[in-house]
Formats: sequence, C-alpha cells, structure tokens
Amino acid sequence: MKPISRRALITSSGRAAIAAMGLPLLAEEVPRMAASRRLKVIVAGAHPDDPESSAGGTMARYADLGHEVVALYLTRGEAGIPGKSHAEAARIRTAEAERACAILRARALFAGQIDGASEVTNATYQQVGELLAAEKPDLVFAPWPVDSHRDHRATSLLVYDAWLKMNRGFELYYTEVMSGIQTQTFRPTRLVDITATEARKREACYAHASQNPEEFYSVHQLMNRFRGSELGVTYAEAFVRHDQDRWESLPMVS
Repeated sequence: MKPISRRALITSSGRAAIAAMGLPLLAEEVPRMAASRRLKVIVAGAHPDDPESSAGGTMARYADLGHEVVALYLTRGEAGIPGKSHAEAARIRTAEAERACAILRARALFAGQIDGASEVTNATYQQVGELLAAEKPDLVFAPWPVDSHRDHRATSLLVYDAWLKMNRGFELYYTEVMSGIQTQTFRPTRLVDITATEARKREACYAHASQNPEEFYSVHQLMNRFRGSELGVTYAEAFVRHDQDRWESLPMVS
C-alpha cells in the first residue's frame, strides 16, 4: 500500500469533516433533488457591493444552475462617495449594483433605508419582514451580526427577525465581509468552492467603480484564497448556518 503523506491525510480528513457537517455546497455528486425545482436565493447586504463581495461566487453558481438569485440591499450607498450628495451617490451606486447583478445573473432589490443611518425599529422590522415574506425565499444569506459596521449589524438583525416571524421558513446563513476588519469572531460551518466563478465575482465587485475596487477587492481576494485553502481548492466562500432552521442543510447544487 502506498504511504499516505501528512498533507494528504490532513486534506482528506478536512474534507471528510466538512462532508460530515452536511456541507451544502455545490458538490458534484449532488442528488438531483436540488435541480428538480427552482430555488429562490436572497443575499442581503447593507450597501451596494456587500452581497457581491461576501457571496458573489456562490450567487453566480446558483444563478448558473437556473435558480433565482436576488441581491437585497438595505441602502443605496447614499453616504458612500465623498463629495457627492446623498441623492447623487445613491444614483451612482444603484446603477453600479444593477451592473453587478447583471454580471452575476441576479436581481437587485432595495429595502429603502439610508446609508449610515440605518434603523432597527418596530417599523423597519415590519418593513423588512413584509419584503422577505413577499419574496418567499428558500435560502437567505445575511451579514454576520458581530460586525464593526452598524449598517451590517442592522441588516443582520432585520433579516433574523423576519426569519423568526416566518417560522424559520427559509434556510438562514451568515456571510463574512472583510473578516477581522469588520466581521469579527466568524467561525464558518459551510464552505463553497467558487473557483469556477471567482472571475465573475471579481468583475461584479469591480462594477462598483466608485468604491475603489482595486483596494477593497484585494482583501476579499485574500479571504477567497484562505477559505479555498481550507477546502482544498483555489477559491472558496465561507458561511455560518443557523442550526435552528427547519432544514437539514443548504440544498446542494452541482
């Protein structure tokens, strides 16, 4: 018998552990169950570029399989361009978001809050809850709640509240955005191989030209590579599944 190297043993063990956790993800040996019906996947973010940078590769993979993918933006990035009024910045960043969604084959949806002034109130809980209930998603990805950016935390809480009100009727996953810088204490339970779609993720992020994508995507490139190394592939994205939802695991897609 050929000896097994330490590296091969570690890689094999890591993949086995991931499989044992019910890794959702986009495995090639997926049962046809996932392909038998069209899923609706919503990726929520506080600002234009948040869904794309946190889960753009996964969004592209689902879209390529014929599932409906929606990027839900809490705001239109009104405070995100120095020297521009809120109205002008919103116009620019909305157009960028729509271009990014076209690249990922997703649909842009805006929740109507204001960048830098997001609110978690009875009214906004109800508004986001009604929005998600109307969309009837199968899976929702939301920002991790322990994050240095208030808008990210607000988005996370609003989605979580909607999930509770909908009787945990969709699978809930959390995303990372600039881990260690903004997203903190994030320990993923799911990894998705995005090697085949990383170029489109990059293109979608670069569609946000007003946000200096060369600078911000360099951080995500490091994250993609690091998560890929954990999975034994070139690039991956990482998620945390809320383990009290009513599903066993994220539906796998090939």
